[in-house]
Amino acid sequence: MKNRLEEIRKQRGIKQEELADAMKVSRQTISSLENGRYNPSVILAIKLARYFGMHVEDIFLYEEEQDEK
Repeated sequence: MKNRLEEIRKQRGIKQEELADAMKVSRQTISSLENGRYNPSVILAIKLARYFGMHVEDIFLYEEEQDEK
C-alpha cells in the first residue's frame, strides 16, 4: 500500500516527532509508514485522516493488483 503521508505532513509543516506525539506512536512508526515499510492499523489510519481533516483514501492508496495472486 502506498501513501502520501510524508507529502501531506511536510506541506503542513509538521515534524515526524510532532505527528508521532499526536498519534501516540513512536517517530520510527511514522518514518516506517512514510517509507512504506509498515501498513497502519485501521485505527491509526483513521486517526491520521482525522488529524489532517482528510479521508483515509486521500492518504493511503490501495492498489488491488498486488493482492490478486
